[in-house]
Amino acid sequence: MKAKSNIVLASLGAVPLLMVLGNSMLIPVLPQMKSSLGITQFQVSLVITLFSIPAGLAIPFAGFLSDRYSRKKIIVPSLIIYGVGGVIALLAVLFMKKPYYAIMAGRVVQGIGAAGTAPIAMALASDIFTSDNRSKALGILEAANGLGKVISPILGSLLGIISWYALFYLFPILCIPTALAVWFLVKDPTTNQKSQSLKEYTSSLTKIFKNKGLHLMSTFFSGSVALFVLFGTLFYLSDYLEKKYGLEGVKKGLVLAIPVLGSSITSFLTGILTQRKKNKYKYLVIGGLILLSLSNLMIIFFIKNLYLFVTALAIGGVGAGLVLTCINTLITSSVSTEERGMITALYGAVRFTGVAVGPPIFGILMEKSNTITFGFAGGLAILAAIVVFFFTDPKVSSEDQTKNQKKDKKEEKNRFNYKKFILDTLMLRNTLGKLLVRPSLKPNKKDESINPSNYKDNNGSDKDNANENNVDKNNINKDNVDK
Repeated sequence: MKAKSNIVLASLGAVPLLMVLGNSMLIPVLPQMKSSLGITQFQVSLVITLFSIPAGLAIPFAGFLSDRYSRKKIIVPSLIIYGVGGVIALLAVLFMKKPYYAIMAGRVVQGIGAAGTAPIAMALASDIFTSDNRSKALGILEAANGLGKVISPILGSLLGIISWYALFYLFPILCIPTALAVWFLVKDPTTNQKSQSLKEYTSSLTKIFKNKGLHLMSTFFSGSVALFVLFGTLFYLSDYLEKKYGLEGVKKGLVLAIPVLGSSITSFLTGILTQRKKNKYKYLVIGGLILLSLSNLMIIFFIKNLYLFVTALAIGGVGAGLVLTCINTLITSSVSTEERGMITALYGAVRFTGVAVGPPIFGILMEKSNTITFGFAGGLAILAAIVVFFFTDPKVSSEDQTKNQKKDKKEEKNRFNYKKFILDTLMLRNTLGKLLVRPSLKPNKKDESINPSNYKDNNGSDKDNANENNVDKNNINKDNVDK
């Protein structure tokens, strides 16, 4: 990709990275928040849930608006709303004696803002980059998402040293430059696009789900399961590492970063290595879900050994990275540009649902036993793999097929054909043949006597001499007859 494309990707990549901070950065400070506010384990889990559920509900509307108007016109205001939600939570902590419910209100506002960020950025990247480069672009965006998950626990732990609510200062500070970068550095190809009427739009979406409903629902389900397991595990770890091993602050943040680091690296590499290999995505998703299942089943047996426990978490992170990157490409490549915003938004809503329900369900299961908690997660991942195997169809949209055919023809035309070049050179059809090969075929002076052309010339000369002699003889005979 060119330098300009890298700038575009960096600007768009900042959007999911920033969105991830909204949840992941809070996880290390949840125990502090719980003790400081005097709330229950379930109430503290709502800090994550009340961000994710409003986001999930608002995402379809954001997707519709992005299809109808412009991706950028949705992303930039959403980033500002996201920052305002952080300010509300911060002011509640600073000026209220019992700030819990006001903090929850701020989290709801943040969730609504988040609805128009990462999912729409994913749709915009799919619009900008063709299907061959799309897997790489989406891999980079998913890697940025994963990088946010890596940075968040560490950053949250560092800010938690100051105060558990210090991280609320960070949201408005980061939102403004990101919004400016997207507005000025990213060109939106949907800006001047003629929008469909609501009836046409609804009809096209109905047609999509009629033709590809099983494919889309299976991919939605697998992406949601991957995030449900990942965030549920992180929620469990935040509490378990502190109680069992006494890990707090940055040390705990580093351990929490391990699975998401594995996910981020895998997302980045998968996006690069799977370009033009769309038929492999389905099986990579299945493989990722199997790894995620194995990871959770391993935790049941190795939870008392920190090193094996961390190894199992890393395996789960790799599995999640495989699933999320390939699912992104399978979904965005299966629909045309006009419906892509809504489809990716619906997928984003399902993703947020997985993130939202993971922590509370893990919180409930944690009170029963570790075997039930991670056995349930592992079984759910296997179920998702079975669903993908039977119902996912890795076909691209007709729009992308046309683009691929045009690009293939162009590449074929521009591709250097060595065999043709060598043949043209030997047959003197190109400049190189005329300059190098033809002179080598000209005879030396020593060989002129045996040159066919010379032979032909000599024969011609002899024939001419013979004709002259015959003419002379005829003339002599004629003279004798006259005499």
